[in-house]
Amino acid sequence: MDHTTNTPHDAEVLDRDVDDLALDEDREFDEDDAIEEFDPFEGLSDEEIDAMADAEDAASDLGLVAGDTPEGFRSGFVALVGRPNAGKSTLLNACMGSKVAITSPVAQTTRRRMRAIVDRDGYQLVFVDTPGIHKPKDGLGSELNRSALAELSDVDVVAFLIDASVPIGRGDEWIAERVRASRATKILVLTKADKVDQTAMMAQLDRARELVDFDDMIVVSSTEHFNVEPFIELVSEHLPAGPRWFPKGMDTDTDDATLVAEFVREKVLLRTREEVPHSVGVVCDAFERTRKLVRAHATVYVEREGQKGILVGRRGEMIKHIGTDARRDLERLFGRKVFLALDVRVQRGWRDDEREIRRMGYAFEE
Repeated sequence: MDHTTNTPHDAEVLDRDVDDLALDEDREFDEDDAIEEFDPFEGLSDEEIDAMADAEDAASDLGLVAGDTPEGFRSGFVALVGRPNAGKSTLLNACMGSKVAITSPVAQTTRRRMRAIVDRDGYQLVFVDTPGIHKPKDGLGSELNRSALAELSDVDVVAFLIDASVPIGRGDEWIAERVRASRATKILVLTKADKVDQTAMMAQLDRARELVDFDDMIVVSSTEHFNVEPFIELVSEHLPAGPRWFPKGMDTDTDDATLVAEFVREKVLLRTREEVPHSVGVVCDAFERTRKLVRAHATVYVEREGQKGILVGRRGEMIKHIGTDARRDLERLFGRKVFLALDVRVQRGWRDDEREIRRMGYAFEE
């Protein structure tokens, strides 16, 4: 049952049409801006579509898409696992050289598995960013744990990230038990090296080595870009011989609509206080990309009216700031102007509703 609700005091802000909630500061939406589903083959004849397919086949023959295996080439999948806020997404972004994964100080920031591809002349490394493994408090938390732990059996390398600035605790020990059971190569990655001195670093390394019989280890600071490139090279040395799984030039397998939803959710996490972040889910309802711009609409879901009021803010100021922040990141990501509209709705108890968790894209998919 859809429990979408609105209260009288904020109806003027919240119940207007989607176009009236345009968040771009430089331009207002009007009815002509209605977003329709984008069909990439619209207007093309059958002959033109066949020609595109022939071109793709030719590219494959030239080794420009997944499937070719150059002599001596190595490839594989690498899971980044660890407790919430161990630095998984920050390290992923540092490895990619650009922001592809959202980050925040809030636990459960990462809810979707993301694959990011580092492609070099001799190897292709596919990072799998996973949700932080934690003690679940609701159905969503359990689903995130399932997603993270499932990767341990499907990858070639497990990079176990441990925060150098936080004492190793029961959460790390619980994850270590699962890592030990994996048949993948195991690498210890001690993160946030910039936050501790050498003595504390060595003590943390000694303690971490007691958890798992690691095949290799490295200390990094993603924010300072310390040892990021050596980390990539270290992982690549443990990759098996294999094909180029993804085409050259492809950074991530995450679709555009999901990227919009995730960047909006990141800004909610960064701008709202503690009672809101865990209750927030975001769905991108419409996405259209042209050569010069992107049009998108996303719905932000919360569980209570009070959370909705916080997100909207006085005269809609908070949701406008969230949209503006997200738009700026999306423009850098897509390399073009972005028109972004947001709506806020109440969906009571969605974090314990398997159907809603799946609809929002946070469910584990086997």
